[in-house]
Amino acid sequence: MKIAIVDDEVNEQEIIVKYISEWAESKKELVEFFRFQSSEGFLFSWEEEKDYNLLLLDIEMGEINGLELAKKVRLEDKHIPIIFVTGYDEYMQYGYDVSALHYLIKPVNKERLFQALNRLEESEQEEVKTLVLNAGSGIRRLQINNMMYVEAAGHGSVMHTPDEEISLKESFGEMEKQLAGVCEIVKSHRAYLVNLRFVSTIQNANIILDNNERLPISRNQMKNVQQEFLKYYKNK
Repeated sequence: MKIAIVDDEVNEQEIIVKYISEWAESKKELVEFFRFQSSEGFLFSWEEEKDYNLLLLDIEMGEINGLELAKKVRLEDKHIPIIFVTGYDEYMQYGYDVSALHYLIKPVNKERLFQALNRLEESEQEEVKTLVLNAGSGIRRLQINNMMYVEAAGHGSVMHTPDEEISLKESFGEMEKQLAGVCEIVKSHRAYLVNLRFVSTIQNANIILDNNERLPISRNQMKNVQQEFLKYYKNK
């Protein structure tokens, strides 16, 4: 789980990191924090990395406040969860304009933050059960649990299931974004997203599926694939 905290008060950042770390430990969730003291600093990073799973934004900041920052983010990502953190409740009404997940008053209450994180977790679990995708034969509803892997194919992609190969108009990047946060999905290569449910063995630079099909693992993804494979089966 990749979380960005944008707050010009370092002490508030420390509190949020501490609380989220406690929550993550209780859920056996791996969390990576990215901390910024200004909206401008975050936006500079956002140009390169848009794969955050959650944003926690202070509202009262410098030239670009948290509300303005959220509006800029929403121009490029309509779905990323946003939690506002502020010392004033007068801003609460504006959170609806950017579809904020939650609104926390400083000093942040641990239980309220946990409630917001649990709500996020529940909504993600509900959303990832199925995908509605644009296949060559028309719009299709596809079960994620039935997906063995997704492969890049030109401007589109191909979903492989035990029974068929489905050509999709969605690009590999779009599929990667839709499957972000699904615990059993891991990126093994710049052209492959693999469902760990169907992985039998990780051998050298290959993933071996239950049907003996082999998929490549790139050097820079090897460590993450191994960690995710071990974590997935350890928690089952």
